[in-house]
Amino acid sequence: MAVALDVRSGAGERRVERAPAAWVRGYTRGLVALDAAAAGTAGTVTHQLHFQGEVHTPAAAAHAGLSLALPVLWVVSAALAGGYARRFLGVGTEEFRRVLAAGVVLTAAVAIAGFAAVPALARGYVLVALPATVAAALVLRYGWRKRLHRMRRAGRCMGGVVVVGHREAAAGLVRQLRREPYHGMRVVGACLPDGRSGAGPDAVDGVPVLGGFRDAAEAAEAVGAEAVAVLACPEMDGIELRRLAWALEKCGTDLTVAPALMEVAGPRTTIRAVAGLPLLHVEHPELEGARRVVKGLFDRVAAGAALLLLSPLFAVLAVAIRAGDGGPVFFRQTRVGKDGVRFPLVKFRTMVPAAEEMKGGLLGANEHDGVLFKMRADPRVTSVGAWLRRYSLDELPQLVNVVRGEMSLVGPRPPLPEEVARYGRDVRRRLVVKPGMTGLWQVSGRSDLSWEESVRLDLRYVENWSLTLDVQILWKTWSAVIRGAGAY
Repeated sequence: MAVALDVRSGAGERRVERAPAAWVRGYTRGLVALDAAAAGTAGTVTHQLHFQGEVHTPAAAAHAGLSLALPVLWVVSAALAGGYARRFLGVGTEEFRRVLAAGVVLTAAVAIAGFAAVPALARGYVLVALPATVAAALVLRYGWRKRLHRMRRAGRCMGGVVVVGHREAAAGLVRQLRREPYHGMRVVGACLPDGRSGAGPDAVDGVPVLGGFRDAAEAAEAVGAEAVAVLACPEMDGIELRRLAWALEKCGTDLTVAPALMEVAGPRTTIRAVAGLPLLHVEHPELEGARRVVKGLFDRVAAGAALLLLSPLFAVLAVAIRAGDGGPVFFRQTRVGKDGVRFPLVKFRTMVPAAEEMKGGLLGANEHDGVLFKMRADPRVTSVGAWLRRYSLDELPQLVNVVRGEMSLVGPRPPLPEEVARYGRDVRRRLVVKPGMTGLWQVSGRSDLSWEESVRLDLRYVENWSLTLDVQILWKTWSAVIRGAGAY
């Protein structure tokens, strides 16, 4: 499929606007209905509580009118803030940030205009109804998004993507999107530098090759793809990307680019104009300083509170483990922490007492690549231990390690000394921060991840950590643990 593309910018050419998929229209209509319901409910309840059913006074009438208008005002504000923009739907936090921004703007506008036009407007009503609207809208939107994620796990509401890049990088993206279907993207074709088309042995992880780099636009149109994803490769320089963008503009196909720098330092990059050129400036990762102090304080306070709240559960699990085979409740193992310092990691015991002695005879059955040892049907795991592992309950005693400052709530996986001894130069970068009870590896597949993928995720966290990212990972950990996927 080697067809020359017409890459003229064409000042007089008409750009084709691709109609949104049916699920996008339905999803957006649902968001509008939920936003209107949130505003209507918040306004009505606040009015009833504030005026207790009174409607005949000027103030009550003014507030009743505002309550009736609030759903329309809120939907318009959310739309102006980009709360219904297609690119924000389903993934990421940008949708929620824009809803919060719409709430701030609408609250300020209603307060200023209302107080000027209606002197009797109650400040208490405004300061309760509008924040309640924002809170209700966020909760309903989150539930609506989770419904979409369930549908995507079933293979629905997906958009086709043609990936452009080298074979290994393209295969990595195919596997990642299959593992994380909530993104709503499914690779339907690949364009490789050799330009050979084909399926079967020439396919990229089961995805057919549709041609070379210059065939990407025509290939995307042929298979009905919604987007073309360009991965980091030297062949796709600025000129080629510009030509590809022109070609995709004609058929209304989206273009996404993932330069190599974004993998390492995405959130730390800013564009600076120097001598008329837009240059990317990369900030160094903040590995020390005030933010690290705040993170350490947050970790210890949260871990201490969790230990107190979970103490009854600890007692129940201890009894179950002890009753299972009469062995010890806890398992202690030396792990490597920040800067290579070793510490004793504490877990609930999930294996037979002689598990370490049995490991040597099982090395040939290792199902994991790289330096890790993993078996889906490890004969050393007890019946109680298998249940604990499925829901990561065996990890809870590590809260003690967090309180002692040896670990963080979120961070890279705590490695064994023999694993660290086999680390390459790049992998040792994981040791510049404290290991964590959970991390990007936990919420992205757990033991199902390959060694290279787990290293990539850990390094991404090290380079781009923030307290906000920690909170997001902790939130996602709950769903990953409940599903029990990749735990063995």
